[in-house]
Amino acid sequence: MRELTYVARRTVEWREVPDPKLRSDGEAIVAPVAATPCDVDSAILAGHGFIEPPFALGHECVARVVETGDAVTSVAPGDLVVVPWSINCGTCDRCRAGLTAHCATVPYMAMYGAPIGGSWGGLFSDLVRVPYADAMLVPLPAGLDPVALASASDNWSLAWRLVAPHLTARPGARVLVVARGSIGLYVCDIARALGASEVLCVDPDPEHRALARDFGATTAETLEPLPQSHDIAVEATGRVDQLALALKCLTPEGICESAGNHFRPGELPLLDMYLTGVTLRVARDSVRAHIPDALALAASGRVDPGKVVSHVIDWEDLPAALPEKHLKPVFVRAGAGDGS
Repeated sequence: MRELTYVARRTVEWREVPDPKLRSDGEAIVAPVAATPCDVDSAILAGHGFIEPPFALGHECVARVVETGDAVTSVAPGDLVVVPWSINCGTCDRCRAGLTAHCATVPYMAMYGAPIGGSWGGLFSDLVRVPYADAMLVPLPAGLDPVALASASDNWSLAWRLVAPHLTARPGARVLVVARGSIGLYVCDIARALGASEVLCVDPDPEHRALARDFGATTAETLEPLPQSHDIAVEATGRVDQLALALKCLTPEGICESAGNHFRPGELPLLDMYLTGVTLRVARDSVRAHIPDALALAASGRVDPGKVVSHVIDWEDLPAALPEKHLKPVFVRAGAGDGS
């Protein structure tokens, strides 16, 4: 089979590797039918990652189940499923607590799309082995478009977690989104749907701002210091200076969620944070725990993740098209349009 491999800055290529095989009766083999780059993949493709190539790329997809072991009960061949980005067993203490990105059964940080915690391959591959199929795979609800939800493996479900629980605890909160990619736009859509009284999206890209306004947000090109103006802030730029500005905008006891991968160092306004008592969370997301809730919101019709999909591109064009700068391209194979 072919595996899309990152080989150098803005360069990927197909490489032939052996077809994956079931190694236990609890595993599954799946074939991605709609796959998309995570926002952090853009940084990797631009040469800003911390891992030297070559390595298999991709950790967001909807796939069709091809084969299952005898012990797998939650999915069957032919099913469309969301494949979470991190490898997790579902039964260790951490997984049962919802900390699936920190599974104690597999090597530390085990994931698709990077050679971290073992070699699991990437989701831009013709076939993928899923080691704990019942724990990991989430059936795509009938009627949902695999193309629109290709990002449910990570960015869409992460966006739900960044804002939905906080709006439940703080109904009508004012939300600040500082972003440069799909995560921020998903957050704008979700925050408005869940009752935020105000959503301000700061993004330098005029097309991104137009889409944010379509989701009901007000927008700005740059973030000006707005002391104590927002109850919840979401930073998804990967820039520490933008995170620092977002923190300064929080009301007392406000919450800041940082979804950026900060490959470069910087300074935070620790004294300001102390004086206002804000909470900052910076984390790799344990996405498997809330994929069902994120999919349920998508199925409700109150949000439209498909609007963030900027391009739908044939699977065979991955090597040429992936390094191009698109907001959220989705690469599709036969069967991607069948959500039944």
